Amino acid sequence: MSEEKAGKRITKNSFELKNLWEKSSWWTVWLGALLIGGAISGFLRGPVLPREWGAEGVESIVNAVPTDIYGGIILTALFALLLFGLAVYFSDRDQFKSFIKGFPAVFLLAFLAYILGNYVPLSHYGFNDVIWALIIGLVISNIFELPDFLKSAVRTGLYIKTGLVLLGASILFNRMLALGAVGLGVAWIVTPTVLIIMYIFSQKVLDMKENKELAITISTATSVCGVSAAIASGTASRAKKEEITLAISITLIFTVLMMVGMPALIQLLGIDAIIGGAWLGGTIDATGAVVAASAMLGSEAMEVAAIIKMIQNILIGVVAFGIAVFWITRYENKKTERSEVSIKQIFTRIPRFIFGFVAASLIFSFLLSEPVVNSSLEILDAYRGLFFTLAFISIGLDSDFSEMSDTLKNSSAIKLYVGGQLLNILLTLLAAFIFFSGHFFELPF
Repeated sequence: MSEEKAGKRITKNSFELKNLWEKSSWWTVWLGALLIGGAISGFLRGPVLPREWGAEGVESIVNAVPTDIYGGIILTALFALLLFGLAVYFSDRDQFKSFIKGFPAVFLLAFLAYILGNYVPLSHYGFNDVIWALIIGLVISNIFELPDFLKSAVRTGLYIKTGLVLLGASILFNRMLALGAVGLGVAWIVTPTVLIIMYIFSQKVLDMKENKELAITISTATSVCGVSAAIASGTASRAKKEEITLAISITLIFTVLMMVGMPALIQLLGIDAIIGGAWLGGTIDATGAVVAASAMLGSEAMEVAAIIKMIQNILIGVVAFGIAVFWITRYENKKTERSEVSIKQIFTRIPRFIFGFVAASLIFSFLLSEPVVNSSLEILDAYRGLFFTLAFISIGLDSDFSEMSDTLKNSSAIKLYVGGQLLNILLTLLAAFIFFSGHFFELPF
């Protein structure tokens, strides 16, 4: 989602070996590997978190946190602090001390979200810990000014992408390949169609000829996958830092709205959960938000949504490469041979967590016995849920409505995003029905 105010830190990708240890994007893979290794070996135990309450026999909120789990909760908090502190120490050492001070507060807020999310009468209607985490974060960020030490612990990308690496263990590779085959119809047909139409619309209708870089950045963020796509396309087109930040801000505003609103709309309209999952996977702009939203529709819907978004993420490098070539040859009047564009950039643009996701899927699909898989997944799924809750606390804390209101004053940018997203929603729903209804293609369920 918000990758630590991703628009404010825009750097070039490279293959330098030190990036494997000094970039938080790679640390999401290493942390996922540590957790997976611990779960497989039997060394790692699951996190201790609040229990359900509000049902018959456990009516009181006290039942959510009985005294016998106090020690386990403290150990879970310390383990999470150690885990993510390791990544911050190597990738952002200047902020390490502030992170150590701020993380306990973020964890406590996530803990509160778990308590509220485990209230049975409301959780039945989809008010889970992730939704409460977002609400809590939004309320705090828009009433109080966050201290600097707390801001250092607001690391959406680190939490969410580590959780997504763990998600790979839950999705068997043969199912990923089978779903990916039909998922291409949603991710690789609709996405470039929306991108091209949005850019033409920006130039021919909205007359954004003086803001071509902003237009292509918004178009890519909307059609591909939000923040990462905005940074990649903005860099490829040499957009100004402020333009990339604007595109990211608009994307984040609507991602939050869609994450909450679209699952409710799917349930209200009675849309099949699998079709709904495919719809969410192709439209919501952030992978973590896709998984959180589709989880409200069931495990199979979440699986479909996650795979479609992963396939869509792969387009980041390809699209950035294409934009760079188009900009150089069309607007900078240079020959392709003189540019610095290379095929290698396609690889470097792909989000690193995808490598971890695929590796986890391969390991759990082909290298482990069924008993080990079952015992390990129970642990990893629990940690994944915790990391997503930490991420959505961070999203809420990182979202200031006063800043958002300034963003909304750019009418052309808003019109481009809203128009493009409406087109994306309609075309993706059609594609989701064609490829995931079972009427035209056989599904592996």
